[in-house]
Amino acid sequence: MDASNYRRVPLGVVAPRDAEDVAAALAVCRAHAVPVVARGGGTSIAGQATGTGVVLDFTRHMNRILALDPDARTAVVQPGAVLDRLQEAAAPHGLRFGPDPSTHSRCTLGGMIGNNSCGSHSVAWGTTADNVRELSVVGAAGDTRRLGRDWQGAPDGLKALVEGELALLRTGFPDLPRRISGYALDALLPERGADVARAFCGSEGTWGLLTEAVVRLVESPRARALAVLAYPDESAAADAAAGLLGYGPLTVEGMAADLVPADAGLPRGGAWLFVETGGGSPAEARARADTIVRAADVGDALVVTDPAGQRALWRLREDASGTATRMPYAGDRSPPGAGRGLGAEAWPGWEDCAVPPARLGAYLRDFRALLAAHGLRGTPYGHFGDGCVHVRIDFDLITAAGVTRFRRFSEEAARLVVSHGGSLSGEHGDGQARAELLPVMYGAEMVRLFERAKDLWDPRGLLNPGMLVRPHRLDQNLRFAVLPRRPVDVEFGYPADGGDFSAAVRRCVGVAKCRTASVPGGDGVMCPSFRATGEEAHSTRGRARLLHEMLAGEIVTDGWRSTEVRDALDLCLSCKGCRSDCPVGVDMATYKAEFLHHHYAGRRRPAAHYTLGRLPFWLAAVTRTRSARLVNSLASLRPLAAVAKRLAGVAPGREIPRLAPETFSRWWSARFRDRARARERERRPGGQDTQGGPGGRRRGDGRPADELFPGFGGKTVLLWPDTFTEHLEPSVGRAAVRVLEAAGLAVLLPPRTVMRHGPIGDGVTRGPLRLGTLLPRRRHRVCCGLTYVSTGQLDRARTVLRRTLDLMEPYLAMDGVPVVVLEPSCAAALRTDLPELLPGDPRAARLAAAVVTFAEALERHAPDWTPPRLDRPAAGQTHCHQHAVLGDAAERRLRDAAGLTGTLAGGCCGLAGNFGLERGHEEVSRACAEEQLLPAVRAAGDTAVILADGFSCRTQLAQLSGRRGRHLAEVLAEALENGPRGDGSAPTA
Repeated sequence: MDASNYRRVPLGVVAPRDAEDVAAALAVCRAHAVPVVARGGGTSIAGQATGTGVVLDFTRHMNRILALDPDARTAVVQPGAVLDRLQEAAAPHGLRFGPDPSTHSRCTLGGMIGNNSCGSHSVAWGTTADNVRELSVVGAAGDTRRLGRDWQGAPDGLKALVEGELALLRTGFPDLPRRISGYALDALLPERGADVARAFCGSEGTWGLLTEAVVRLVESPRARALAVLAYPDESAAADAAAGLLGYGPLTVEGMAADLVPADAGLPRGGAWLFVETGGGSPAEARARADTIVRAADVGDALVVTDPAGQRALWRLREDASGTATRMPYAGDRSPPGAGRGLGAEAWPGWEDCAVPPARLGAYLRDFRALLAAHGLRGTPYGHFGDGCVHVRIDFDLITAAGVTRFRRFSEEAARLVVSHGGSLSGEHGDGQARAELLPVMYGAEMVRLFERAKDLWDPRGLLNPGMLVRPHRLDQNLRFAVLPRRPVDVEFGYPADGGDFSAAVRRCVGVAKCRTASVPGGDGVMCPSFRATGEEAHSTRGRARLLHEMLAGEIVTDGWRSTEVRDALDLCLSCKGCRSDCPVGVDMATYKAEFLHHHYAGRRRPAAHYTLGRLPFWLAAVTRTRSARLVNSLASLRPLAAVAKRLAGVAPGREIPRLAPETFSRWWSARFRDRARARERERRPGGQDTQGGPGGRRRGDGRPADELFPGFGGKTVLLWPDTFTEHLEPSVGRAAVRVLEAAGLAVLLPPRTVMRHGPIGDGVTRGPLRLGTLLPRRRHRVCCGLTYVSTGQLDRARTVLRRTLDLMEPYLAMDGVPVVVLEPSCAAALRTDLPELLPGDPRAARLAAAVVTFAEALERHAPDWTPPRLDRPAAGQTHCHQHAVLGDAAERRLRDAAGLTGTLAGGCCGLAGNFGLERGHEEVSRACAEEQLLPAVRAAGDTAVILADGFSCRTQLAQLSGRRGRHLAEVLAEALENGPRGDGSAPTA
């Protein structure tokens, strides 16, 4: 699969290292009459990167920038080179490659040449064909050709073919900037220089196999400004777009409100134009943007000059190809298998037609009417300045009736585009999605000419057959046809997909944002395992595709027992980065847990699942037996530790974390009782203690929490004793108590026994004396179930979570008691995994809603508190679960208020709970840490505070860098205790 609606199973995949490998692979395929398909990043939307023969993956090895000449403004690149790598190489010289599709962080130059890609800056710098000088290709017969102007590299007969059809070639092509459909045979006209390289662009791998390209670079403006112009709807924006071209903008992009979050901060409107301007200075770029705002004469507009603000807005536009695939339902209509009130599935298929810019508004109005006539919905967006429109439509591509409607709509849409003088494709090529409709656009005579040209380049029809000429039908090979029609029996609720695991897997539309070599902007997470290995199978997309095949049952035939799927998921860190960074919200951590649950059902699991996966159980046993010091002593003996790690499935190079001699709850309980008794003595001159501490006889009857705990004062918060804080680093919990109480909050802990008499709050007390009180009762700890979920022990996770809800029930009946969770991964588990594993238990939703992070608790419940000032630089990493599930806006504001300057790194620390400790994961774990976390910490000065709110992050830092990371609570607590420091030294542990 690529990023289209199509699926074809190849015989094999070859990753050539050089042009000789390409020729050798082609020779074998030619001898056996096997088709050959060239593939770059696999982001093609029309199906042209899929095939049934041999697929050549150019991204693994032939991905280099071979030369860059800033004086000539050219670069020599291999086909698998990613566009962003070329931009990075050209940037120090003030240059760039002009075309820039929204997939610029993972699309390849070979794919761009194959499709003649464009991007948002095409109004300034044209299409890929406009920026290609020479191309080296291996022909279908194995010959090497160098393509250029004046018929350079043309196959025999091509010149005669063109000279015999000059009239047709001069009159048969529509005149518009984004005409990508069909072969660009008009580039071979004598008045256009008979440019064979330019004609090759857009041939979609059907003429030859690209091995090297000389491309033109353009000067990049030193400064840019972004004018955001608001309009009532996308048709009004489209009507205005052509009138702005005379002002020389770099972009004129259109988006409608359906694709923009409500909090995006855009001017009020139903659609917007993003008009970028450039200049030699920020003032010049701003002045040009202001001129465009005045010329646009809109009711509301915004000019953004801050580069970070511009990147945030462009990210909205770049993610649209993914976000457009999930739209709110209109009324009661939904495609088969979808749940009520969820996002409708929308797909490419009529993705990127183009019309003359002056006709765009009229076309969009007609297009909306056509959608309505077929009962379909879609949100147009795209390159309005070039008349090019992208749209994902909620086609039903599952049922026979839906596929029939898909075909009928496509045929009528083709006629509509042609009636406006347009092209079926304005950027992504024809592939299988539109090639069948080319006669509507060009007529039969021109299509026959395309076929004759194809036969000259590829007489045996081995190069990407079924694309452009003699095409497959547009409704053949649909990737959804092989999926099961009935919902799969699963454990998680999948509320965003109507409980349908197949729908969850279908979320991956293949735009491949997970296949980036670096984190875009430095603050993302997805997908650390792909960046460590560079292998498609270890990307979020690759794993989703394998799950797709598992459900299909044609290639992966053993279902949940599949070793192929297991091996691909093995290196998934369960960082949840894809949940937020994937434009369509693929949640591979949940899919992995689901798979592991079924894969190991009734079977022996890896040793680490029994040890690390059941960590709360084992640590609780150590606490009950008071053997923490003994365990630490035994773990310090190297031979014994080596044996223990081998038996436990722990990587030999990892150190076993030391256990705390006193747990956080034990410290808390003793402190709570002492303070409670002291308060009671103050209230009662006789000095008598009350049974069970303050509020011991009160019930959780829905009254405010402060009424249930008189004498402590302040807003009551419940502090969650997660496993890591409880047993491994209770200093974090003690610090949080210190800060929360300094902020005027009354801190309580969950109980250890089910309380039917109301909440107590000391984490130990059973309550007032009554029948059965003196009988032995088993005590439990609340637990988020994280380790059980991450190892796929979902039955056990549900048992633990139900027990947790039983313990928490009295608090959940109270009004407004926030549950403060210090460990981000535990907070994320309670926010997401808990309600999705127990969707039928209303208590799960209440607990999930009550969960707040440490910073959120201070911001929401102690808004008048001012943190101590540290005025120091900070380094470290935002926890991946914090980024993906919880958000870190409150943490950023708290750091700013405390004078902690600097930006924390993105990515994942690589330890990721049990992942980095497991045998076989150590190399990938270290590679993930070396991506952002360790370089950021090494670059930090001695005075910098090293922040890491997650236990895994702190452990990784300690073991790989020797520097201690600390929770923000620890840093603030120390500042409260020590007061302002004026000696310039760093806070100590």
